[in-house]
Formats: sequence, structure tokens, C-alpha cells
Amino acid sequence: MRFMVIVKATESSEAGVLPTPDEFEAMGKFNEELVDAGVLLGADGLQSSAKGARIYFDGDKKTVVDGPFTEAKELIAGYWLIEAKSLAECVERFKRCPNPAPGVQTNIEIRQVFTAEDFGENFTPERQAAVEALRERAAAQHDN
Repeated sequence: MRFMVIVKATESSEAGVLPTPDEFEAMGKFNEELVDAGVLLGADGLQSSAKGARIYFDGDKKTVVDGPFTEAKELIAGYWLIEAKSLAECVERFKRCPNPAPGVQTNIEIRQVFTAEDFGENFTPERQAAVEALRERAAAQHDN
């Protein structure tokens, strides 16, 4: 199973405050544990919402709103994508994660990623093959 572990934004991350060298080192060690365990698929931090935009959909109408966005607690500051046997295994790994925002009460959110089986019969073998072909094309574009 794949899980996305979401780091919630804080007022500091939204203000562009970067981690200290000690915080970078602690998180680097944790990420190294994930790599050594063979479970890390991807991880990145995100720039503040001031450098982003939202697209709102209302039927066919689309409205673009540039950041920043007001509710930091509803925003994402970064993520990990990992492979784990269960939610319980993922939780156990991330209970060892350094606080992503030392000095601030925050949380990380763990969400399971959909698999083809989760979509049922509407996700036909043909559609599954088309999605896999797109993934392969996208990966090939970035392998060079």
C-alpha cells in the first residue's frame, strides 16, 4: 500500500521561515531511515502559498485566485510518499519523525493512496492500461 504523509503548514512555514541546520539534520536522518527501510517513494517541501494559486470550479466556470491563503492550518507544507504494509506500519514509522515545526503544535496527516482495485468495475482494464502507459511516459520524460 502507498501512503501520502502530509506535513501541515504553520504560520512560520507560510512566512517562508526555513528549517535550522539542526532541523535539516534531524529530518535528513529520518529520511535516511525511510530510504534504508526501502519504503520512501518521494518527499518534498512546498513553498508557501504566497507562491501558489487555487483554481475554483463551478460547473464549467473556473476562477483562479493567487496566494497567499489565510488559514495556514488548512495548507500543506510538504509530504512523503511511502510504501507500507498497513496504516499501522506507516503510523509506527512516522511516530519516530522529528517534529516538522519545532516549538509549534502541529500534526502530520497520513492518507492511503488509491489503487486500481479501489475503483471497482468502472476502472476497466483498458483504462488501467492507459493510466499505466501515461505513468511510464511521464517517468521516461524525467529519467533523462
